Amino acid sequence: MRAAVYRGTGQISVEPVPTPPIGPGEMLVRVESCGICHTDLKKVEHDLLPPPRIFGHEMAGSVASIGEGVKRFSPGDRVVVFHHIPCLECFYCRRKLYAQCPTYKKVGVTAGYEPAGGGFSEYVRVMDWIVERGVVRIPDGVPFDRACFVEPVNTCLKAVNQVGLQPGALVLILGQGPIGLIFTMLAQRTGARIVATDMIAHRRDLALRMRATAAWDPRDTDVVKQVASMSEGRGADAVIVAASAPGITDQAIACSRPGAKILLFSQTSHQERIEMSGADICIGERQIVGSYSASVDLQEESARLVFSAELPVEELISHRLPLEDIRSGIDLALHPDEQSLKIVVRPQRRAM
Repeated sequence: MRAAVYRGTGQISVEPVPTPPIGPGEMLVRVESCGICHTDLKKVEHDLLPPPRIFGHEMAGSVASIGEGVKRFSPGDRVVVFHHIPCLECFYCRRKLYAQCPTYKKVGVTAGYEPAGGGFSEYVRVMDWIVERGVVRIPDGVPFDRACFVEPVNTCLKAVNQVGLQPGALVLILGQGPIGLIFTMLAQRTGARIVATDMIAHRRDLALRMRATAAWDPRDTDVVKQVASMSEGRGADAVIVAASAPGITDQAIACSRPGAKILLFSQTSHQERIEMSGADICIGERQIVGSYSASVDLQEESARLVFSAELPVEELISHRLPLEDIRSGIDLALHPDEQSLKIVVRPQRRAM
């Protein structure tokens, strides 16, 4: 089979690799669609994990074969696969901190080499504990390209729930890339007022279509002043940081009111350092909240939101690329143009 193999910092190449064998309780899944996630970009460009690896975790496809003992699935079933699933029994799971579970931190889906998701390949091996609790059926008629959003929607829904948005609250979302726009869709459902920032006009326009009240270019707008004018001078009730950029946390604090919650969602590399005023947190009684990865408790709800098209996630797809073009897809995701947004890789398609 073919796979996009990470070979070192900035190096990824499409190569023939063995189709992974499966054992009892496991499945082989034919990958039809896999979204390029910002964490994939960080892993490829910043050498966060040693090579060789096959990345890609926002995947949807069909069951190619099943191992002995698999009862719930059959060849041909259309499925979304989560690459992390918790044990549901440990200290962290009992507190619903699933992403901190030692079992959750193990990757249970691979296309070869050290397990790393494997969605940037034609087939993946799904290990037994993922088969048991981390595979969701796709209804007939739902495109694979839409279905591959179930995992990122889950991660954003978990974060929005953690912030606890109330109807009428003023929420500032910094960044309107694919994740930021999913946050806008989800926050809008809570009855909150959403304002957003992004440097790309097309993304700001999409935010407004997703019913944000306002969307500004932070380069030519005094965002602090604008947010204050919409909140009787207080500042935002919550700020969601959906981008990584120097100084963005300072901006989040400056735009927030005393007692606000500030959610860090995009700070997923230990190399990223944040400086802030301790007094703004202590004296201002603000809460810095982190949210990482998906929640097993939200599998059904996130799948429903995506499959039903209640969240119009397919509108976020700007490019659908064959596996051979993954390098150009990564470059475009790293350096977006005026129209680029979510990039989906289709491993079964051949370059023209």
